[in-house]
Amino acid sequence: MNGLPDDATLYQQAPCGLLVTDAAGLILRANATLCRWLGYSQAALVGKLRIQDRLPVGARIFHQTHCLPILQVQGSVGQLQMEIRDSSGQRMPVLVNIARRTVDGHIFDEWSLAAMNERRSYERELLAARKTAEHALEARLEAETQLRDLNGELSDADRRKDEFLATLSHELRNPLAPMRSVLEVLKLDKARPAQEAKLLDVFDRQLGHLTHLVDDLMEMSRITQNRMELRRAPVALADIVHSAVEDVAAMMRAARHDFTVTIEAPGAVVDADPTRLAQVLVNLLTNACKYTPDGGAVSLTLRQEGEQAVIAVRDNGIGIPPEALATIFGMFSQLEPALRRAKGGLGIGLALVRGIVALHGGDIEAASEGAGRGSTFTVRLPLAPVQSMPDAPARLDEAVAPTSVLVVDDNVDAAEMLAMFLHMSGCAARTVHTGHAALALLETFRPQVALLDIGLPDLTGYELARRIRTLPGGADILLVAATGWGQENDRQLAFEAGFDHHLTKPIDFERLRALLAEPRRVGGST
Repeated sequence: MNGLPDDATLYQQAPCGLLVTDAAGLILRANATLCRWLGYSQAALVGKLRIQDRLPVGARIFHQTHCLPILQVQGSVGQLQMEIRDSSGQRMPVLVNIARRTVDGHIFDEWSLAAMNERRSYERELLAARKTAEHALEARLEAETQLRDLNGELSDADRRKDEFLATLSHELRNPLAPMRSVLEVLKLDKARPAQEAKLLDVFDRQLGHLTHLVDDLMEMSRITQNRMELRRAPVALADIVHSAVEDVAAMMRAARHDFTVTIEAPGAVVDADPTRLAQVLVNLLTNACKYTPDGGAVSLTLRQEGEQAVIAVRDNGIGIPPEALATIFGMFSQLEPALRRAKGGLGIGLALVRGIVALHGGDIEAASEGAGRGSTFTVRLPLAPVQSMPDAPARLDEAVAPTSVLVVDDNVDAAEMLAMFLHMSGCAARTVHTGHAALALLETFRPQVALLDIGLPDLTGYELARRIRTLPGGADILLVAATGWGQENDRQLAFEAGFDHHLTKPIDFERLRALLAEPRRVGGST
């Protein structure tokens, strides 16, 4: 028309190179201009070569790392200064535009190449891009190295933390042991005035709190490593509530709180560890008491909802900001207002509560309308399949059958107080403070029971137990490990060494009475 070239001629003789490739870069179509520039015929170029094959190494990398990602995201790339090689290997600087299209599910890239003479400008751009890529790669490698080093340091710190908590727990249990022994000896005096007996009850509860606090240091680590063990049994939740309320009653009175307890489900029974559940409630009530201004209101409600027992602890204290609700159960998490009015604590109480509740198959949630508007903590626990309590075991007599006992402990106070308790319970007790002294005494004294500390200054309790088992009559002695080391692997080591039982300091004297009341395999002699 009017002497103008048709569309085919215009395409073939355009003043720029035009081509179409598939997603892999294979040339599917190319105009005569591009074929002339490259020195290839249509037959030698189309369907035979990839456009990447005609790019120098630098341009090929640039196309792979920059062009293709941009095409995938926005569908086009424009104004790229690049070089292209002809059939003889000569380089030709070009300005490239690429558009990506999808037709019937197939991806095609349409290229337009305009010849240019600004080669040095292109080389500067390419060099800058390469340097930028190299710097980015170096930075990433350095970051990965730092991350590996940091992960190693964190692993070492976590291991040292666990070792520190285990050692700290052991060292704190050592002074607690003679304190518990003194308390048990004093409680054996039934003629004690009522006022003194009340003081002993307070001492007993507070010593129990201190013992639980020491245990918390270990239990938090056990929970995070899935190593905490529960001693589960059917438990009446109302009994646990009454026990926890009694533990915090003095604290509530001192703060002049209006403290109310409502038991709507007195018969609710759960399969749980009663000691751990009491710990949950005491922690929640203690928090409510500490972070509610004096003269405030604190309440505890026990109810049943379907197949769950629900315990709610409410207060009208400092409340929880909305942004803190998601992290309130984190390890060492404490609110800033709480820190300003804190009355002591490790910052692990709520984390431990959540861990214990989760181990029982339950959940806990915190709710608050905001700072200064109080808080509600709700614990939900699955009810036991059978909602009835087994008959309580008959209580052991305060005095056990006459028994001869050897106490081996390098803590003189702990050994003497334990021996005093045993004497007042009707036992014949002898004490020594080293492993070798124990072996020497066993040449003339044959006890029915031996209570052995593990951390002795000369022999470990494990080695002492093994040696006792090889003595004449040693196989008949009831060996009890009495130690501050209370992790599961410590118990396993004790049993492998020949111990019959493992007690963690401070010793539970009700359990000790039960062990002393067990029939001896062969009666010992003094």
